[in-house]
Amino acid sequence: MLKKVLIPVAILLSVPAIGWAQTDVKTDVTRADGSVTASGSATAVATITAIDAANRKITLKGAGGKVTDMTVGDEARNFDQLRVGDKVTVQYNEALTVSLKKGSGPLSMNEKPIEQRAEAGAKPGGTVGREVTVVAQVVAVNKDTKTVSVKGPKGHVVDLVVEDPDQLKNIKKGDRVQAVYTEAVAVSVTPGAGK
Repeated sequence: MLKKVLIPVAILLSVPAIGWAQTDVKTDVTRADGSVTASGSATAVATITAIDAANRKITLKGAGGKVTDMTVGDEARNFDQLRVGDKVTVQYNEALTVSLKKGSGPLSMNEKPIEQRAEAGAKPGGTVGREVTVVAQVVAVNKDTKTVSVKGPKGHVVDLVVEDPDQLKNIKKGDRVQAVYTEAVAVSVTPGAGK
């Protein structure tokens, strides 16, 4: 699982799930003493051009003219509030923070869901996602290749590239590294013109 958690943000921000619309992608990397955070977001907007209420399907047209049909699951509240011409905005957010934790303790992995649904009677929307926290042990440091090898709670070993020499000099075999990975998709609907 540690390999999955440490996928670079830039790769995931290709946004295949919302590729039907023109996207606005933003990324950021911040460094602090002992930690690095990479975060990014991608936003896409499309217009509802048709609604099949019986099958809970909507047709969306993106800024580039691409048309896509989507099925809206029963868990999405207020489907009956959707109208042709409404704007659907999808925002995908992702962040990964890796920080050095001195000391000992068990290796671990915890995952918690992120969920927020639209209120009854409001336009459909909400947020779903997850936050995964992994504590891994440093098993090797290679200053020549600027890599740190860490072993997660399931015994998987992953090599991490540490570009910053100041960060690298503070890491040694036996240290703990904590990685917190968060991803969330938020969907909102706004009335179309004249609604």
